[in-house]
Amino acid sequence: MDHQTLVAVLLLAPLVGFFINGFRYRKHNHLVAGAIATTMVFISFVCSILLFLNLTEMKEENRRIVVSFFEWLKVGNFKAEFSFVIDQISGIMILIITGIGSLIHLFSIEYMHHDKGVAKYFSYLNLFVFNMLLLVLGSNLLVMFAGWEGVGLCSYLLIGFWFSDESKAAAGMKAFITNRIGDAAFLIGMFILFLQFGTIDFANLNGLAPSTPTHDWLNPLTIACLLLFIGATGKSAQIPLYVWLPDAMAGPTPVSALIHAATMVTAGVYMIVRLNPIFMAAPNALLVVAIVGAATAVIAASIGIVQNDIKKVLAYSTVSQLGYMFLGVGVGAFGSALFHLMTHAFFKALMFLGSGSVIHAMHEEQDIQKMGGLKKYLPITHLTFAMGWLAILGFPGFSGFFSKDEILWMSYHSPMGHPALWVAGVLGAVMTAFYMTRLMALTFWGESRVPKNIHPHESPALMWIPLVVLAILSVIGGWIGIPHIISEILPGHPANIWEHWLNPMITKIPGLAAANPQEEWTLMGVSVTLVLLSSGIAFIFYGKASELPSKLSENFGGLYRLLVDKYRVDEFYEKALIRPFVWLSENLWLHVDVSFIDRCTHWCSNFVKGAGAMARTVQNGNLQQYAMYMALGLVVILSYILMR
Repeated sequence: MDHQTLVAVLLLAPLVGFFINGFRYRKHNHLVAGAIATTMVFISFVCSILLFLNLTEMKEENRRIVVSFFEWLKVGNFKAEFSFVIDQISGIMILIITGIGSLIHLFSIEYMHHDKGVAKYFSYLNLFVFNMLLLVLGSNLLVMFAGWEGVGLCSYLLIGFWFSDESKAAAGMKAFITNRIGDAAFLIGMFILFLQFGTIDFANLNGLAPSTPTHDWLNPLTIACLLLFIGATGKSAQIPLYVWLPDAMAGPTPVSALIHAATMVTAGVYMIVRLNPIFMAAPNALLVVAIVGAATAVIAASIGIVQNDIKKVLAYSTVSQLGYMFLGVGVGAFGSALFHLMTHAFFKALMFLGSGSVIHAMHEEQDIQKMGGLKKYLPITHLTFAMGWLAILGFPGFSGFFSKDEILWMSYHSPMGHPALWVAGVLGAVMTAFYMTRLMALTFWGESRVPKNIHPHESPALMWIPLVVLAILSVIGGWIGIPHIISEILPGHPANIWEHWLNPMITKIPGLAAANPQEEWTLMGVSVTLVLLSSGIAFIFYGKASELPSKLSENFGGLYRLLVDKYRVDEFYEKALIRPFVWLSENLWLHVDVSFIDRCTHWCSNFVKGAGAMARTVQNGNLQQYAMYMALGLVVILSYILMR
């Protein structure tokens, strides 16, 4: 099968699944709907593997498959092909999207079996995968933007899937509107890049990127990169547009796994990695990216400490982990950020699906304060969830350790980094260890607090099989990116496969000095020690001495309340932005639309209607009236003649 056919099948398979289940949206058979949707995504996964294998057979400098189907737009100097590219970056992304997407679809078959809208659900899920593939495979910004908007639409449909519940419908609208703010900035940034370089093709843009960085804040390149990053803050839930993602938990749990692990929220990170030569030419923009990423990692982690909804804990964890990815790209470690994107996809998809297994066992209960002791009832879920827990902690040997440590090291070592960024990253990691251990302890360990009317049970095979696969990936997935200092002490000195694979696609950091092994070991040791210490404290608090947390919350009531209220950011937006805009809109509608425009149009229409009514009386078909007009006309004529 040639490349064009493979790419066509890769893209069209989930789209075909969308249409099949879309036309069957009234059907309630979850096995048929799920089998159709899962098969279509698995077909895409097979195509992704074949394309990736084709890449590995190519020479390093020529690892690039370009497929163009037709010329999409040509207006003056603006030209955009409907074309797709598979290279070292997008090749990794399509494996993540279709591979993890297949597991999430499989999990959904049993999880959604009770829902009457199951066919519609799977059609939306397939459409989501199609648009995400469109986003990562597009060879230019316009095709990417089409997929970018598509996943935004699908997130609205899936987050608000149970729209009969007003709060769930509101969560979908919140996600949609928040993302539109970022998307507007993305669009303007795209226009500026076209005006600056005369192209929106990724290969051409990266090839035309200035070799000398500009430090001018008002330079068009810096402005364009900042605008693109605003788009990324919306899609990837960074400050200040992160507020939609925690509310996105209103959708079905597998949707959370798909959005928060393998697809939509990674789009902003992917976009910056794809345009890494452009962003490297605008170091001021990267500085903003690094600061926002570090701040998001810390703030989201601090909120996660006090959450009691199992999905909300994981949601704030996602926001925090995305902050690490942006910290990585902000200091020029694009490969490390993409590495963490991949490992995070493994363990976060595992933990979201694991939370779905818990919720399924608890008959839709999501409050971890009403759980505890589930280890004995859900042995497979507990064991696999624990693998994800160790991975997100960055426990040595697990996937998250390799990717997170690399970002922390580069935030300190890179000329674009700073010790303060390293401190923020470590602080976020310490808090992550605390609240994730708290989640484990309150959910699976200790004494049972499960209500007596609930009888927990292990999930069926269709749900735990994806958990096992993701648990294995969470354990071994990081070994393809072993840091050099660790590789040197291992037998055979295994190479850093990840770095070697991405090397031709990543811009080198100017002035990056050789690593000091002693310094790197010290920083790694400090971060790992603090993480383990934080995890141990959380275990004591919530696994052994359950009275300590309540005492601390009483002693630090103000801080605790602030964290519970999520720093009152939503309330601030409501007061400072939403209400003023609503007031302005209402007044514009009342005084401009109703009082002026409507009155003008009504006056014009009344005038025309009146004039028409007067003219219509001349020819109304009434013979007596015609005779009267003739008589009046005759009188006027005779009077005129006689008066002469």
